[in-house]
Amino acid sequence: MFDTFLSAHWENLIMANYAVNPAVLLPYLPKGVELDMFNNKIYVSLVGFMFKKTSLFNLPIPFFGTFEEINLRFYVKKIEGDHIKRGVVFINETVPHKSVAWLANKLYKEHYIAVPTKSSIEITTFSKNIDYQWKINNKWNHLAVNATVENVKMQAGSIEEFIFEHYYGYTKINNHLSQEYKVNHPRWLVNEVIDYAVDCDFKSMYGEDFSFLSNQQPDAVILAQGSPVTVKWKRTKF
Repeated sequence: MFDTFLSAHWENLIMANYAVNPAVLLPYLPKGVELDMFNNKIYVSLVGFMFKKTSLFNLPIPFFGTFEEINLRFYVKKIEGDHIKRGVVFINETVPHKSVAWLANKLYKEHYIAVPTKSSIEITTFSKNIDYQWKINNKWNHLAVNATVENVKMQAGSIEEFIFEHYYGYTKINNHLSQEYKVNHPRWLVNEVIDYAVDCDFKSMYGEDFSFLSNQQPDAVILAQGSPVTVKWKRTKF
């Protein structure tokens, strides 16, 4: 009956990418997929972006259509014969609306929470200044970049290509059951990041397993322009 569950514009996606010991992620790894790596490193990404023009089942959401999302994710692959499906697993996704978090958790067994968020986006002739903030334990955290305004193609074999070219989502239902869904969007253009700032209480946001990231510098911080995105209604359990 339904083909597309969600459609939206994802804009100005910041990804702060941290190399981690694979053992950290094994408890969160869905059955049937394996960790994906870039240059022999396993990454988690702290992500901030704008959700705009959001619709569910092709119906616009008038009061909740534009908001910030912050998430922590890592990268996996599912091998089916000669075909490799590259995807992501979310540790947690943060939005400002309790109803949005409730719906995602209820329908899809995702890991959403609702906290206050805000953003500042300034785009001039010469630069982009993007700042996403979220409040946890009465403290505002933030993820910000200063970047060039020119949108350029990702280079083949780059970390930008690895981070952004994952088109499946995988959810760990339990130790024996996983779920797969498809995300559709064009290959994104990127901006050169000149400077960045990350202030995140990883322990409060994502638990003790990720507290060490508060004292670790990201290996790379990247910015994508974004595009319209659709998420398929169909979810395959395996």
